[in-house]
Amino acid sequence: MAVDTKTIKANGLSFTASLGTRGSKLAAPDRADELVLFLHGFPHTRHSWRAELSALDQLGYCVAAFDQRGYSLGAQPEGVEAYRIENLIADAFAIVEAISAVTAGVDGQKFHLVGHDWGGQLGWFIAALFPQRIRSLSVISRPHPAAFMQALESDPDQAGRSKHHRRFQRLEATTEYLADDAALLRTMLAGWGATPADIKVYLHTLGDYKTLDSAINWYRAMGQSMPQPADVPVVAVPTLFVWGNQDASVGRIAAEATAKFVSGSYRFVEIPGGSHCITDQSPGLFVELLLENIQSN
Repeated sequence: MAVDTKTIKANGLSFTASLGTRGSKLAAPDRADELVLFLHGFPHTRHSWRAELSALDQLGYCVAAFDQRGYSLGAQPEGVEAYRIENLIADAFAIVEAISAVTAGVDGQKFHLVGHDWGGQLGWFIAALFPQRIRSLSVISRPHPAAFMQALESDPDQAGRSKHHRRFQRLEATTEYLADDAALLRTMLAGWGATPADIKVYLHTLGDYKTLDSAINWYRAMGQSMPQPADVPVVAVPTLFVWGNQDASVGRIAAEATAKFVSGSYRFVEIPGGSHCITDQSPGLFVELLLENIQSN
């Protein structure tokens, strides 16, 4: 994979990132100025985007995925409030600014945004609040925040699927998920399609108490964030939403309700048998869908 690991200093923190080398630059020479930023979910890292980074890099796009706040060792500020959505948004824009500053020809004003799970939640916030900065939005396994909140209130099935949100509010959750050689984390990752090799990569980062606790702070800080998920505006940018119908965390009601919260061009793709982490379960499956959304915008 023609992708390099770099440290990016942004928003006062240091992030570990995977950056493409612009591949052959032959297949998409007219798109070589376009940045595609990938935001991972929990309990994953930038590794979850390995197939997408490689494929788009070979097509000449400028691609970047970074271990986000709490996941990168140099980006673990103290206190739950440090993980409010406002800070996560600021990180993403600071990363874009840092990349465009050192990569000749890359447009840092508008970029394609791709997110999974918590990264998808962040993607919805960014696209809704800063549409002028986003060329396209592509999300896996995370409905529009307002659709998700409506489902939590009206769909008992969704409330059951999301019980880990409540569990993570407890300080003991970090220890519980690391107990017995991180048995709960391993089970979660394996259930979503991660191979033993993938799990080893993820736990190399998240097997550390401080890192996992910082990652879980994303859940703990959501109640303090502004705006709240239920208040996120309708998204006007071109949007792709991909959902696996065997997703243990997101039910059909929340997934299908997302259409009500997108006013721009919208494509909803249901993956039969798809888990919560399609990029682990079927590496490369998402690439074609992503490219279609990017290339048409």
